[in-house]
Amino acid sequence: MRKITAKDVAREAGVSVSAVSRAYRGTAPISEGKRKAIFAAATRLGYVSKVDQVLATQATNTIAMVVSEMQNPFYPIAVDEMTRLLPERGLKAIVHVVPSAEDVDTAIRQVLDFRTEGVILANSTLTSGLARACRQNGIPAVLLNRVQTDSRMMAVCCDNYGGAQRVAERFLDAGRKRIAFMGGRRDTSTHLERMRGFRDRLEDAGRVFAQQFDGGFDYRRAYAAAQEMLAQRPLPDAVFCANDIMAIAVLDAARIAGVCVPDDLAVVGFDDIPMAAWESYRLTTVRQPLRRMLDQAVDIILASDGSEEIGDIRILSGEMQVRESG
Repeated sequence: MRKITAKDVAREAGVSVSAVSRAYRGTAPISEGKRKAIFAAATRLGYVSKVDQVLATQATNTIAMVVSEMQNPFYPIAVDEMTRLLPERGLKAIVHVVPSAEDVDTAIRQVLDFRTEGVILANSTLTSGLARACRQNGIPAVLLNRVQTDSRMMAVCCDNYGGAQRVAERFLDAGRKRIAFMGGRRDTSTHLERMRGFRDRLEDAGRVFAQQFDGGFDYRRAYAAAQEMLAQRPLPDAVFCANDIMAIAVLDAARIAGVCVPDDLAVVGFDDIPMAAWESYRLTTVRQPLRRMLDQAVDIILASDGSEEIGDIRILSGEMQVRESG
């Protein structure tokens, strides 16, 4: 099979050979649009640059993590935990921060530049194309905090469904009557499983959501949704937010609106980020077993032979952290 060269990439991307060379020299002047086109063409053709060859010899005993949602505190915490865990296991860490979840070609280029032992994909939306590209290049890729309906997929996540059911049980046991749900992004398994678990347990008790709001896993969107919720009459007396950052937005909005938590409104989140324990919030939430999740993700990578046919999905139980909010 003929070796793919920089000329082939240049032809595929519609640029000059010198532009291809500049794209691979990180400090060389080239427009971002042209760089993306070159990297996308290189990925399609399977081009391996001299930079790739050098990096491949430097990444032994290294595991990479890809994140794209650094505004969600859960993901910086996951990065911090991984950089602590890997040295304890004799491994090194590489972290790829992808500014935009839509920037798949750049993410693939970054990951394939380093021939690591494997990749942990710690984001809610960027994972499908990346996992497929990693498999095609013989690099084990494990989804963290997300699953997909793919028999070849490798993933480790919290039991989102079961954790949400426990939240519903807590509200029911407390005699809450008007129970609301604030969801995240509808194209993510975390949103879907947490919503289904919560809804199914309520329906088992002959109840339904009093209201449902869209917080997008984002503080500002959740704050706006919380203002809408707090203006409703009758006011919901409990709300389950599908992550902590949305629950914190609800607590802030409730404080400004003069709504007493938990007497008038019980609030429960999911994740147990450090802010949840702050005295100003004291948020009841479901703690994800992040350290164990990362440990098992590393186990899967080290046990994998890079085959495209292997699938391994592990679901770990979370733990309710009871505080004052609900």
